[in-house]
Amino acid sequence: MADAAVGFLLENLQQLLVHHVQLIRGAKKEVEKLESDLQVFKDFLNEYSSKKRRKDDSLQTVVRQIRDVVYEAEDVIDAFVTQAAVVKSENYFLRAFKKPVNLHKIARKVKSVRAKVTEIYGGKNRIEFASCLPAGVGVHEESEVPLVRQRNLVGLEDETKTIIGYLTAETEQLDVISIVGMPGLGKTTLAGKIFRDPAIVYRFHTRIWVYISQEFTKKDVFLSILKEFTKVTEETKTKSDHELAMLVAAKLDEGRFLIVMDDVWTAEDWDKLKIALPHTNGMGKVLITSRHVEVAQCANVNRPPHKLRFLTHAESWLLLRLEVFGKPACPSELEDHGKLIAKDCNGLPLAIVVIGGILVKKFSASNETTWKKVSESVSTYLIEKDPERRMEKIIALSYDKLPHHLRACYLYLGMFPEDFQIPAWKLIRMWIAEGFIQQSIGVSLEETAEGYLEDLISRNLVRVDKVKSNGKIKTCRIHDMLRDFCINEARNEKENFLQEIKKTSEGFAPPISQIEKYRRLCIHSNVLSFISSKPYGHRVRSFVCFSKEDVILPADCISNIPTSFKLLRVLDVKPIIFGKSIPSDMYQLLHLRYIVLSFNLSVVPAHFSKLWNLQTLIVDTPSRKIAIKADIWNMLHLRHLKTNASASLPKRDNSSDKGGQKLQTLDTISPESCSEQVFDTACNLKKLGIRGPLASLIDGKIGSFGSLRKLDHLENLKLLNDVFPRPASEGQLRYLPQPYEFPPKLKSLTLSDTSLDWSHMSILGSLEKLIVLKLKDNAFMGKTWNTADGGFRHLEVLHIGPTNLVVWKASGHHFPKLRRLELYNCEELIQVPIGLADIQSLQFLELNCSNFAAASAKEIRNIKKQQVSIFKLSVFPPHDEY
Repeated sequence: MADAAVGFLLENLQQLLVHHVQLIRGAKKEVEKLESDLQVFKDFLNEYSSKKRRKDDSLQTVVRQIRDVVYEAEDVIDAFVTQAAVVKSENYFLRAFKKPVNLHKIARKVKSVRAKVTEIYGGKNRIEFASCLPAGVGVHEESEVPLVRQRNLVGLEDETKTIIGYLTAETEQLDVISIVGMPGLGKTTLAGKIFRDPAIVYRFHTRIWVYISQEFTKKDVFLSILKEFTKVTEETKTKSDHELAMLVAAKLDEGRFLIVMDDVWTAEDWDKLKIALPHTNGMGKVLITSRHVEVAQCANVNRPPHKLRFLTHAESWLLLRLEVFGKPACPSELEDHGKLIAKDCNGLPLAIVVIGGILVKKFSASNETTWKKVSESVSTYLIEKDPERRMEKIIALSYDKLPHHLRACYLYLGMFPEDFQIPAWKLIRMWIAEGFIQQSIGVSLEETAEGYLEDLISRNLVRVDKVKSNGKIKTCRIHDMLRDFCINEARNEKENFLQEIKKTSEGFAPPISQIEKYRRLCIHSNVLSFISSKPYGHRVRSFVCFSKEDVILPADCISNIPTSFKLLRVLDVKPIIFGKSIPSDMYQLLHLRYIVLSFNLSVVPAHFSKLWNLQTLIVDTPSRKIAIKADIWNMLHLRHLKTNASASLPKRDNSSDKGGQKLQTLDTISPESCSEQVFDTACNLKKLGIRGPLASLIDGKIGSFGSLRKLDHLENLKLLNDVFPRPASEGQLRYLPQPYEFPPKLKSLTLSDTSLDWSHMSILGSLEKLIVLKLKDNAFMGKTWNTADGGFRHLEVLHIGPTNLVVWKASGHHFPKLRRLELYNCEELIQVPIGLADIQSLQFLELNCSNFAAASAKEIRNIKKQQVSIFKLSVFPPHDEY
């Protein structure tokens, strides 16, 4: 999309002018002028929202011209970067581009691009440019008030009961209740059902429904409330917003009332409206519906928002039958197809209503062939066969409301397959590599990106799937209907932002010949067939594959990816196995920032050093050990290096003073690589994994565990004891390092296969900053653990297992801040210490294959129920009595 493209190119130009100014003497002035012109574009795109662009063809044309010019400029700049690296890349430019592009030619190309920029805005400045935009742009638009659904209300009984309970509860002050959820989930429908409920009608003689559009004015809202009490005169309409707010507050202060504010978009909107509400009137209630959790949190800090759930499969199937037939009955021959249709709507009521309407209006409601056809492609019918485009319109409202910096991030979610668990770590690093994340002073790119993801979740456009022990997001999901919107919005001719490649009976869609116009490609099935077809996309910047099946590339295909897409920035192809060789063309992808590869090698070749733009390098191999031959210390942008093997790092040659300083992740490395030199260089590490014979590391025979104390920023440490081919029992650790030898700010520690005696737990208890402790795969062994006093003062999460522990003696004071306890495969453990029930902060206890301890876990749950606290017990395999 144009917004992201302008931002990314601006960043690249600024980096070019700062770090490579000596190389662009012949083009420097043109590049500087282009940078200035792009800043005008950025201001323009920020000022005119995607909603206004969507509704104005002339404005869309301007945006499309901007995008095309920016893409062309980006191609020229990328060509320059490749030319600048020609000496280090063994004249690859000569082979890839036939002949070298000198700086004068680049200058002429940049000048040509800048001429197009000037042509678009005619040499005008930002204000003049804005003034010549099509008439009507930026003018207030009337919003269409949504109809409140009153029939076929399915699955709302429990939700209704809960909300009515809130509304009828006595409070000392005005009470605000919020219903939040993703677009199409039925927030307005639920609010309407409650608004009409006899108990509510009886209790609240004054009931007012106000629709808050994206373009609302305070005056309109206040007048709509006033007219429920008195006739609104012309004189009233002339009053100021503040005067009207005071009139409303006075009327509402007189007795019991309920106001429904439907579709409040932002916390700022709520702040504008709340001045008209009498906060001291305990008989007053306000019910808000919103897509944004932040609105609910701002409206009432003392009450969490009511998050509307999705329909169950049974409820979805019932709603579909009611929509199509007007009754629960359904012809038996349609049941199987109908259940598939309902299932593919993924519990979203609007999707079911839309597809039901299509079945009734466009086809015979009882035609089995039709139902079968629809069941095979529900999303297509929802998007393309609905003349009212209801799904697209309701999702577009949320998308158009997104800040500019979130739009590209959101559309990018279309790169992942349907119903895919998206690892937050991966998504964030891909966003960074794509240039979507804006640098903020004092905040890392990763932290900023985490904030972007949390914002999308708060807006109910992304769902949290799994949470890490430290409370951060581990995986997330996007509803299929939202994903379809992302793909359709991103692939249309206005954007060409991304395209999913699919195989049909007629070949690939889109055809191989058309993929060159897209900037990003994803494919998740029929991968080998696609790669074998030798696609060519000279504009493609990202290529990803998340196929469920591994694909082993034949020898004659291993070069097809790098030769097809020469300007890649992101390459994530873990399911595609390159075998025992990496094609030489791979090392010429000089613009790569993020790469995930699988190969059957025990070496990361030295040629990876040529990929000097790399920020994230992830390697998957069946080998237990891997040697990093690439000079990672001279890869100045490298932030994350991850392998599933024990990696031996290269020695640093001291040729770069800044090499390694941006490294945040080394996972996993060998004990031999844990040296003073490595940690002096990678001094800003936040996450470190070590795999190998840990006893030798701790004894000082190889590496230096004590050098970890220099890592002032390290928060996450994993120690995996691996003595293969010897049995694990021969690698038992006799002791742990002293507390002062551990990194000073360590928050999360994982031990695996260390077979330590429980008496050494006191060492870990002395780690002052430790919040998460995971003891996996016999990390500690022994029949009894007597927990020592005075330790684990800040520990919040404890994971134990598998282990042979039988008796665990502990009390609440041993873990004063424990929030979560996980016991996995503690098959001999007799009971969980009952004293842990005294820990006020304990909220979650999970037992997995720890059957003997289940009875004590139930007892702890019963004790916690008597306390004023939230507590959840999970036992697997499940026991009926638990």
